[in-house]
Amino acid sequence: MVDRITKEKRSAIMSAIRSTNTRPEIALRSELWRNGFRFRVYFGPEKIDVAFPSRKVAIFVDGCFWHGCPIHFRFPKSRKAYWHPKLKRNMKRDEEIASQLRTKGWKVLRFWEHELKKMDGVIEKIRLVLESDVL
Repeated sequence: MVDRITKEKRSAIMSAIRSTNTRPEIALRSELWRNGFRFRVYFGPEKIDVAFPSRKVAIFVDGCFWHGCPIHFRFPKSRKAYWHPKLKRNMKRDEEIASQLRTKGWKVLRFWEHELKKMDGVIEKIRLVLESDVL
C-alpha cells in the first residue's frame, strides 16, 4: 500500500504523538485531583503514569492502538515488518513492568483509553483499591 502523505508530513504527524501527558492521562489525573486524591506522575524507573507510592498502587493509562486493546486493536495492514515487532514490544514491555511491580508488592491497575469515557467507574475502582486490599 502506498502512503498518500509525503514522508515529511508523515514525520510531522508521528512526531506530534505524545508519550507523556496524553489527553486520557490528563483527564484521569484531573478527575482524581477533583476527587481529592494526591499522587505522583511518571514515578520511578517504570515511569508509572499515576502512582500512589505510600499505598504501592500503580496506574497505567494505555492507548488502544499503542498497547493492543483486545476490543479495538487491529494490526496495521501496511508496513507489517515495522509495526508488528514495535507493537508486540509495547505489549511485552507492559507485561514485564506489571510483573516487576507486583513482585515488589505493588498493585497494578491498567485502564484502556476507552474505559475513561466512564470516568465515575474508573475513579470508584481506584478508590476501592486505595481504601482496601482489593485487587
